[in-house]
Amino acid sequence: MLASYRNLVSVYDSKHRRGPIAKQMKMDLRNVKLNISLLFIFFFFLYSSSTVYSLAQTNAQIRKNSLIPKENPFTVKASLVRYWNKQISNKLPKPDFLFSKASPLSAADAAFFTNLATQKSLSGHISTFCSSAKLFCFSESNPYLDNTPSKDADFAVYNNKKFATYGSGRLGGGDGFKNYSDGINFATGEFTKYSRSSTGHHEDFTSYAADGNVATGNFTSYAAGATGGGGTFQSYMPRVNVPDLRFASYDSDGNNHKLSFNSYVSDTNSGRESFISYAKNGNGVPAEFTTYGDTSNVIGSSFNGYGESGNAANDSFKAYSSNSNNPNNNFKNYGSGGNSGIDSFESYRDAANAGSDTFTSYARGSNTGKVNFLNYGKSFNEGKDIFKGYGSQGAKFPSVGFKVYGVNNSFKEYSPKGVNFAGYTKKTGPTTGSLKTSGKTVNKWVEEGKFFRESMLKEGTVMKMPDIRDKMPGRSFLPRTISSKLPFSTKELTEVKSIFHAQENSTMEHVIGNTLAECERAPSPGETKRCVASIEDMIDFAVSVLSHNVVVRTTDNVAGATGEVMIGKVKGINGGRVTKSVSCHQSLYPYLLYYCHSVPKVRVYQADILNVDTKAKINHGVAICHVNTSSWSPGHGAFVALGSGPGLIEVCHWIFENDMTWAMAD
Repeated sequence: MLASYRNLVSVYDSKHRRGPIAKQMKMDLRNVKLNISLLFIFFFFLYSSSTVYSLAQTNAQIRKNSLIPKENPFTVKASLVRYWNKQISNKLPKPDFLFSKASPLSAADAAFFTNLATQKSLSGHISTFCSSAKLFCFSESNPYLDNTPSKDADFAVYNNKKFATYGSGRLGGGDGFKNYSDGINFATGEFTKYSRSSTGHHEDFTSYAADGNVATGNFTSYAAGATGGGGTFQSYMPRVNVPDLRFASYDSDGNNHKLSFNSYVSDTNSGRESFISYAKNGNGVPAEFTTYGDTSNVIGSSFNGYGESGNAANDSFKAYSSNSNNPNNNFKNYGSGGNSGIDSFESYRDAANAGSDTFTSYARGSNTGKVNFLNYGKSFNEGKDIFKGYGSQGAKFPSVGFKVYGVNNSFKEYSPKGVNFAGYTKKTGPTTGSLKTSGKTVNKWVEEGKFFRESMLKEGTVMKMPDIRDKMPGRSFLPRTISSKLPFSTKELTEVKSIFHAQENSTMEHVIGNTLAECERAPSPGETKRCVASIEDMIDFAVSVLSHNVVVRTTDNVAGATGEVMIGKVKGINGGRVTKSVSCHQSLYPYLLYYCHSVPKVRVYQADILNVDTKAKINHGVAICHVNTSSWSPGHGAFVALGSGPGLIEVCHWIFENDMTWAMAD
């Protein structure tokens, strides 16, 4: 533009020489040059200022980023993230609920404990190891409270103590253990030589160790040689996950020291009670068991040498193991050599699911013993009872009555005289029995809502949500570098016990042994199973069954548990088609351990869970429906609750808190 204007001025100037117009045009040319220069300067400063601002902003961001600490690439979590990215092919968000269970060990601590595990030296550092790695370890070697008080004692809101020679020789009075060790993770109480040789002394255990996770009680030489008085166990260890009770030489040589078990270990899960040499050589020592083990799951009780050589013993078992699931009771040398003993079993194991009882050398060699079985073993699903050496070999004038007694019982070597069978039930139909039709009674031990039909998973359905809360102690996984170096088999039980300081015949030994046995159990037909002790192991198992393109899910929270809920929007995983999944359930062990198994022919669902009244969303649940149940046991709780049998129906259940299920990604 400037060049054109200059040419025009030049032409005009050549024609008009130095006229006024030429002068004006030259002046305009100078103004144009000035304006262009100013415009150039403006854009130069504008560009320079933006560049300076951009550089300043970049430098500020660099300084800001330099202040953010970078995650140590050697930590357990960093290693886990790398492993996940390597094994899982999709780019979906990583599951926070699973990663939160990773070991809290620092890189240095992980290396330190890995070295100890390699050298088999962890046992010497178990306390530090357990606290640093967030494990479930407990000691049963607390000091004893060794004294003999002259006044009555009230142990309210008291936890985890040992009592030795406590109350020995007391005359009258009593001690009360109320709300003792309630609601704590590991409740332990040991009573050695408690109330020994006392007279008219009473002991009261009320609401003892309620709602605990693992509870153990050891009564050794309790009330031995005591005269009169009595002990009452009421609401003892209710709703405990793993009860472990041991009564050794309890009430031995006692004289009319009455013992009463009322609502003992009710609503508990998978525990054991042992009575060894209980009331041996006792005189008129009555024991009463009322609602013992009611509505419990897999409770085992052992009576060895109970009432042996006793005089006029009077034991009553009423509503013992009733409404429970698979109770197992073993009576060995019970009442043997006794004189005029009376034992009464009324509504024993009534309305229970399956279960078994063994009576070996029961009342053997006794004198005028009297035993009455009334409404015994009337379980919904056929149980098993064995009577061997019952009332035989030297028993004088035995009186044994069986009235309304269940099926599937074996009587070997019992006294041919004095045994009366009245109303003995014979097997006339399917093993599931007609009692299943009672519905409400059946569900006393199968929690309502624990199992349901697939048709319930539709929007608008109102149903009972079971107690999906995790009752296991809080623990973390171990890094695989450590877990892979620890012994893990029943053959290595001694080594495992040594590492975790599990004493002989202790609760910890029981916990460890049970879990190892379950992990080594042969899989069910069509099942693939593995116990995993690290997140890496779990990933490997899921990938081996499903593929690298997998997703893991769990129920969001526990809102709605034990109450009525409404089903909201429902989505079928993998399009709602029959698929395959891997479900993982917690096992009780010192470190976090999951029992994972592949489940063929299932449908997996996600469902919003709503408040019945407000219709507001309170939870997001994951449910799995087993389409093929043909290999399940007829006594499975699902069939008792739903009223059917193996292979006849599908069975659904929710994924509980901290359990999870893996499936192919959609």
